Amino acid sequence: MANLKLHHIYKVYPNGVKAVNDFNIDINDNEFIVFVGPSGCGKSTTLRMIAGLEEISSGDLFIDDKLVNDLEPKDRDIAFVFQNYALYPHMTVYDNMAYGLKNRKMPKDEIAKKVLAAAEMLDIKEYLDRLPKEMSGGQRQRVALGRALVRDPKVFLLDEPLSNLDAKLRTQMRSEITKLHNKIKTTFIYVTHDQVEAMTMGTRIVVMKDGYIQQIDSPMALYNKPINKFVAGFIGTPQMNFYNVKLLKEKDNIILAFDEENKLSISYLDVAKLDHSYFNQEVTIGIRPEHVILSSNGLPATVTLIEQLGTESIVYADIKLTDKIVSITLKVPFDYPIKLNDEIKVSFDTAHLHIFDKETTQSILIDIPTQYEITTTITNNTISLFNQTIKLPKCLNFDDGEYKLIIPSTSLTKGNDLSLLIDNKEENIIRVKHNDYYYHFKTNETKYSLQFEKLTIIKDDKIIHNPINDEIELLGYIRKEGKGKNTNYFFEIENDKLNPDYDKIQKVALTDGIDCHKHQYIFKTNINNLIISNEGIKASIIKELNYNDTIYLEVLINDKTYHIKKTTDITTNEIYLSLDFNKTSIVNPNTNIIVA
Repeated sequence: MANLKLHHIYKVYPNGVKAVNDFNIDINDNEFIVFVGPSGCGKSTTLRMIAGLEEISSGDLFIDDKLVNDLEPKDRDIAFVFQNYALYPHMTVYDNMAYGLKNRKMPKDEIAKKVLAAAEMLDIKEYLDRLPKEMSGGQRQRVALGRALVRDPKVFLLDEPLSNLDAKLRTQMRSEITKLHNKIKTTFIYVTHDQVEAMTMGTRIVVMKDGYIQQIDSPMALYNKPINKFVAGFIGTPQMNFYNVKLLKEKDNIILAFDEENKLSISYLDVAKLDHSYFNQEVTIGIRPEHVILSSNGLPATVTLIEQLGTESIVYADIKLTDKIVSITLKVPFDYPIKLNDEIKVSFDTAHLHIFDKETTQSILIDIPTQYEITTTITNNTISLFNQTIKLPKCLNFDDGEYKLIIPSTSLTKGNDLSLLIDNKEENIIRVKHNDYYYHFKTNETKYSLQFEKLTIIKDDKIIHNPINDEIELLGYIRKEGKGKNTNYFFEIENDKLNPDYDKIQKVALTDGIDCHKHQYIFKTNINNLIISNEGIKASIIKELNYNDTIYLEVLINDKTYHIKKTTDITTNEIYLSLDFNKTSIVNPNTNIIVA
C-alpha cells in the first residue's frame, strides 16, 4: 500500500521528441487511478517511468514520500501486469506465479501458501498444473495478475491488460480486476485507451493527449463537466455532438443561431455564469446524444441510420442548414416508433449543454459554486462584508479579529440588512463584488439579508460555528401488532410511535416486501417538515437560537442533536414533533434504495 507523487515529470527522447510534458498528480493510498487517452498520448510511457522501465528526463517521482527516480525497478516494490501477459510458455501456471518469489529465495512452503491463496482469489486453482498454451486468454490474464499479486506489492501497474481479449471477456475481467482492487486494498494504476474501462473502473481518471494532462477528475465529473472539447468528445459513447453557433442574447433568453434561419432558444439560467463577452460571438456547443430530444419546435432533420441495441436505439440524422448539412446523434427508447428516412425535429435538453471557446476549445460554461470562502473581520460583533458592516444575530457573539466564512450561494434571502451593489442581475442570479472578487448568488429578491444560520465560521483554522442542516435523518421502523384481521401497522421513529400513514406503509411494502416490518429505515425529511405537536417524537430543548427573522430550537432526540424551527410559544423543555410522511423519504440503509 502506497501513495505516489509525480511532480513535473517529463520524458524527452534523444531525438527531441517529448512523450510526456509536465505530468503532475498526487495519488492516494488505495486509489484506482486510470490513465486514458488515444494511442501516442504518453500514458504507457508514464506508467513505465513509474515502474523504472523508462528513465525520467526531469521531475521527481515519490513513492511513500521517498524519491525513487534512481531506484532500480526491483527495489520499488511495484508489480507490473503487461498487455501480452509475458508468461513463460514452458512453465506451469504454478511455476509462472512462483518464479519471482523463488528468485527472492523465499521458503517453499511460504511460496506455496501465497500462490494457492492468489489462485483461489482469482479462481484458477484448478489450472496450476497447466501450461499457458492450454488456457484461454482470460485465464492467462488471471495468471499474469496472480504473478503480480503473490508479491504483495505496494503498487499495481496494469498496462492495457485486457486489450487482447474479446468483448465478453473484457467485460468479465474488468469487473474481476475491480473486485480484486476492493479485496486487497492497495494502489492500482491502470492504462487503457478504452474510455468505457476508464469510466467503470477508476476512482479518478487522468485524460491525456499529446503528452499533456487534459483533466484529472472522477468519472462523473469528467462526463458532466469536461474542461475542454477534447475531454468532452473522448468521454462518452456515442461521442458528443459538436456545432459552431453564434451566441445571441435576447432579454432573458439565449439564442443558439446555427444560421439566419435555424435557431434554438434556451433560458439564460442554463448559461448563467457565462462571460458576457461571448455574446454575439461564434462558439462551439456540445450536447450528448442522450440529451438530444425530439421536439415539435426543434431543428428539422432526416433519419439516416438506426442502430437497435435492445434496450435503446441510437439514431443518426442529418440537419439541413441553409448552406450545409450537419449530422446529429441521439438516443431513443428501443420501442420508439421511428424508421429510416423519417422527418423529425430535434432540440436540446439545455441544462446539459456544453459551450467551448471556438479557438482555445476550453469550456466557458462554469457552474455557480455551491459555496464561497471569504476572509473578513469582526469588530464589536459587527462583520465587514460586501463593502459594508452587518450586525451579527443575537445568538452569535465572537471576539474581535479575522475570520473565514464559508458562504453558500443560496444564503441570500429577502430582507433589509444588505445594500448590495449588484454588478449583474439575470433572473435568479446576481453577481456582487467583495475585495475585488466577484461572487454569484442564486436569488430573485431585490432587497437582501444574509442567512447566518447557513454559514460556517472559522477562527484560527477551527470551526466555531456550524451551519444548521436543512435535511434531517431519523431512524425508525414499520411495526406490526395483532394477528389476522386485527393486524395493524404503524411507524416507530426514534423509539416513539407515530400515527400510521397506511398509503406510505403500503408503498414501502410494495417496494421492500412483506417483511418490511423487520427492517430498519432512515426517514429523510426537511427541517420545515418537523413540526411541534401534541404527540409524536419526544425531544428535549437544549437552547434557543435567535437568527433575527428565524428562531431555531436545538433539541436532543435519543442522544442526538437536531435543529428545528420554532413555530409556536413553548412553556416546557419537553416537546413532541410530528412528521408529514408525504414529504418524507424512507430509505433502506442496506441498499440505499428510496422505498417510499
